Amino acid sequence: MSATPVRTPVGIVGAGPAGLFLAHLLHRQGIESVVLETRSREEVEGTIRAGVLEQWTVDLMQDLGLGDRMRREGHFHRGITLRFNGESWHLDFEDLTGGKRVTVYPQHEVLRDLIAARLANGGEIRFGVQDVQLHGLTTDRPRITYRNGDGEPEELHCDFIAGCDGSQGTSRQHVEGRTEYQHLYPFGWLGILVEAPPSHHELIYARHGRGFALLSTRSPDIQRMYLQCGPTDNAADFPDDLIWSELHRRLETVDGWTLTEGRIFQKNVIGMRSFVCDRMQHGRLYIAGDAAHIVPPTGAKGLNLAVADAVYLARGLEDFYGRGRRDRLEQYTATCLRRIWKAERFSWYMTTMLHTNPAEDPFEQRIHLADLDYVVHSRAAATALAENYVGLPLD
Repeated sequence: MSATPVRTPVGIVGAGPAGLFLAHLLHRQGIESVVLETRSREEVEGTIRAGVLEQWTVDLMQDLGLGDRMRREGHFHRGITLRFNGESWHLDFEDLTGGKRVTVYPQHEVLRDLIAARLANGGEIRFGVQDVQLHGLTTDRPRITYRNGDGEPEELHCDFIAGCDGSQGTSRQHVEGRTEYQHLYPFGWLGILVEAPPSHHELIYARHGRGFALLSTRSPDIQRMYLQCGPTDNAADFPDDLIWSELHRRLETVDGWTLTEGRIFQKNVIGMRSFVCDRMQHGRLYIAGDAAHIVPPTGAKGLNLAVADAVYLARGLEDFYGRGRRDRLEQYTATCLRRIWKAERFSWYMTTMLHTNPAEDPFEQRIHLADLDYVVHSRAAATALAENYVGLPLD
C-alpha cells in the first residue's frame, strides 16, 4: 500500500551537481523541493571525481554561502602550462581575462559541501530510493513514484520535475522527439592518485608522440595524474614502473624539470566521449547535467555545465512562481544548448589538439602541433583559450 503522497513544488531526481545546486538556488528564492537519489549518501560523497571550477562557479558557491571549505582547501590557479616538444609555455589566465582564474576543488568535495548545507537548512534529500518512475509529465500535476530505502512505495506530487539523474538515469528517456549526438574518441585516460608533494604549482597539459599526459593536484600531499591510453584498457595491466616511465617521458622537458614520484594508491581508466541531447524538456520535465550532455574531461567543463543548467532552470522557475511568466522555461533548452555546444566545441578542440590519435595521418598530427605553437605565441589565440577555460559569461 502506497504511503500518502508528498507534495512539493519541484521534484529533483538526482543528488549530483545539477540537482543539488538547483535545490539551493530554489531554496534561496523560497521555492521548496525534494531531492531523490538512488545512491546512499556515503556512495555519493565517496565517488572520487576531479573538479576544475570556473570563476563564475566559484563566485556562485560563495554567493550561496557554500564556499568556506573551498576557500580553505581549494587550489587557485592563475593559469595552466602547455607542454610540447620538450618545452613549457605558461598561459596567464588572470592577465588574459581581466583577473579571472580557475579553482581545483574535486567534485566530490563540492557535493559534500552542498549536501551538508542542504541538510543543515532543513532541505530534504532522500537517499537510497529505487525504481524511480515519472508520470503525468504533460499535465500540470506530474508525479514521481519510487521505493524508499525500506522498499516501501512512495509518491511525490510536483508542479515540475528536474531530471538530474545522469547519463544512465531514466529522465532523458521521457523526453519525446529528442535527437542525440555522440562522438567517441579512440583513446581513454589512465588516472592515478599519488601520495607525493606537488611537482608543479598549476596544471600541466602535455602533448607527446607517445600520448597525452596531465599533471594536476588534489592536496599538498595528494596528486592526480593522467596518461592517454586505449579506451578499453584495464588499469590492472599498468604496473607502477610502467606508469612512472611513461609520465617521465611524456612530461620531460629540455630544461631538466623532474616529476616527483610517490606511492600510487588508486588507478582507473575512463573512456572519452562527447554527447548532447538536443531537447532538454518535455511537458513539466526539464533535464540537466549529465542527463543532457557529456564532455571529455580535457576542457574541464562537465561540472560547470551542470551548474549552468541549474542556474538557467532556477531562473525559469523563479519567474514562474514570482511573476507568473513562462518564457524562460519555454526557452530553457535553447538557452542551455547555446552554452553546451560552445563547451562541447572547446572540449573537442582541447582533446584533439593535445592527444595523439592513431587514426590521424602525419599531416593532421603536425596541424595540432602548429595549433599549439600558435596558441602560445599569439595573445589573441591564448585569450580565446583562456576565456573558454575560465568560463564564458552566463548571459
